[in-house]
Amino acid sequence: QVQLVESGGGSVQAGDSLRLSCVVSGRNFISYGMGWFRQVPGKERELVATINSDGKTFYYANSVKGRFAISNDSAKKVMYLQMNSLEPGDTANYICTWGFFCSGNDCLSSTIWRAWGQGTQVTVSS
Repeated sequence: QVQLVESGGGSVQAGDSLRLSCVVSGRNFISYGMGWFRQVPGKERELVATINSDGKTFYYANSVKGRFAISNDSAKKVMYLQMNSLEPGDTANYICTWGFFCSGNDCLSSTIWRAWGQGTQVTVSS
């Protein structure tokens, strides 16, 4: 069993930066994937970024490439999402997720993700 708790959301202006954190607790696994989804009311959940336990395999949605960076401190059991050059279109509830090791578009499969946090709201105004 894995539990996830996010923090770091807030209300910012376009062009600002935020860093989201996700603290992981529960069972330890050698190989796993972690990521961030975001969701806007009335829309489908969108995969934003993923990172694997090897720290080398990543996925980024096209809409955030070059602006967002995902990282994982396995010793502290914390995952981060550094979000730069924020845009109003980034406004959403950002949800931390944990699951199987994945790469590329495999990470888009709902069967990969096994645990979810409650989310942290990010609001970007123009």
